Amino acid sequence: MLTVSILISSLSFFAYAFSYFKTPYMKNEFKRFKLEKMGLTIVLLEITGALGLLIGLKFDCFLVISSLGLALLMFAGLIVRIKIKDSFWVSLPAFFYLVLNSYIFWKSINFLM
Repeated sequence: MLTVSILISSLSFFAYAFSYFKTPYMKNEFKRFKLEKMGLTIVLLEITGALGLLIGLKFDCFLVISSLGLALLMFAGLIVRIKIKDSFWVSLPAFFYLVLNSYIFWKSINFLM
């Protein structure tokens, strides 16, 4: 279950990052969030986190750091969506990835103990 969760999260973040560079939709979303100047930084953090999750399949410390980072990033994303009054359904992906990466983090810290 953990490996499947890691792959789902990692591949999703890679796909999101890819779409940022290939389509105008994601850049427009950052404008809507009033975060257009931070868009590239956020996408690079997502790529780093996604890569860290994959490396974390072999090295537990990468899994802990990456999953925590992505969970915090999605927590911030959820706060932004609440602040701009997005609907529950529009905010659901941010909540889902917050929960998913929190689960990965929780499971991964047990490996270190």
